[in-house]
Amino acid sequence: MAISLQKGQRIDLTKGNAGLTKILVGLGWDPVTQKKSGFFGSLMGGSTPNVDCDASVLMLEDDKFVSKSNLIYFGNLKSKDGSVVHSGDNLTGDGAGDDEQIMIDLPRIPASVNKLVFVVNIYDCVRRNQDFGMIQNAFIRVVNAANNEELVKFNLTDNYSGKTSLVVAEIYRHGSEWKFGAVGNGTTDPGLQQIVARYQ
Repeated sequence: MAISLQKGQRIDLTKGNAGLTKILVGLGWDPVTQKKSGFFGSLMGGSTPNVDCDASVLMLEDDKFVSKSNLIYFGNLKSKDGSVVHSGDNLTGDGAGDDEQIMIDLPRIPASVNKLVFVVNIYDCVRRNQDFGMIQNAFIRVVNAANNEELVKFNLTDNYSGKTSLVVAEIYRHGSEWKFGAVGNGTTDPGLQQIVARYQ
């Protein structure tokens, strides 16, 4: 059974799971449904526009972002070494389960990389006037790819209204082991470029 974490908690991934090498990191979210009433509501179809959330991974070296190739997102689905592979973009967040998935081969991660930071941002949020108050049920989970066992789950339960990016979690080296940290911090960064700049 998966261990459910709260914001700020950390857990060993590999220490208690001998032989864990490949993990699937699933991120999910749902749009908040808002019914619009009156004439304009029915005229507009009564639903909110799709909020296109994008999950990305920053591969940090000494806690720093040093190369464009260390950003894995919908425009660069695979790291150079093949250790991190993104499933691709989900434009709506509709439906149950993971919306975007990232496969990670822990032994293949270069020794120079000490941390993977998982972020979610809203595509074109400024022009569309969208923020994470329009999203609900956001989570990140880690699954053992060998047997499909869910190891860790972190539900993001804070109120993220007004926030346009989320630093969701991190997986980082601790000696020879890998740990998972539940971060859950919202920012007002309008895009991925600004998030990356925080780590440069």
